[in-house]
Amino acid sequence: MPSVVGLLEQHELAARRRVDGLREEADRIQAELAEAEREWQEWAIARRRVDTVLAPDGGSIADTQVAPDPRDADAQPASQDAAKPKPKPKPKSQVPVWREGLAWSVLSVDYRRILTALADRVRLHQGPLTCQEMAAGFGMDVVPARVEALRSKAKRLVARGWLTEPAPGRFTLVNGVAGPDVGS
Repeated sequence: MPSVVGLLEQHELAARRRVDGLREEADRIQAELAEAEREWQEWAIARRRVDTVLAPDGGSIADTQVAPDPRDADAQPASQDAAKPKPKPKPKSQVPVWREGLAWSVLSVDYRRILTALADRVRLHQGPLTCQEMAAGFGMDVVPARVEALRSKAKRLVARGWLTEPAPGRFTLVNGVAGPDVGS
């Protein structure tokens, strides 16, 4: 007859395997989403540029409105008469896709803190960090809400090419991502 502890371990192992499988699928979807967003941004930029060139005023740059987010590019400008002040939405932290020479300053403080902790590990020739270790290192309470918030940010950095996850739940800098001083 199997022991209760043995049965619990079997159920725990099955649940862990399911979580790992779902995380892998989520990572794949995040990477696919990042690529789709990049392509969407490129098309939105191309359309705005063509609109500028084909504008009746000859594409005067002085009068061109810039939409900082491709999602804003589809919005039709309202007439001056009908324009009413709208409440500004809370700005969301954007994580751009990493490329050579991109400065850390493009990231919010929370993301830079994660990169700094991992850069210190690389500099000291230590291995990847888990989110629990990061939370403890940042002086946070190591509770599920805090750890999952860090995991979400770390996964976003992985999807955008700043970090890599060599083993499930363990994060490190991607080769080539340098310190905070690099870039313009």
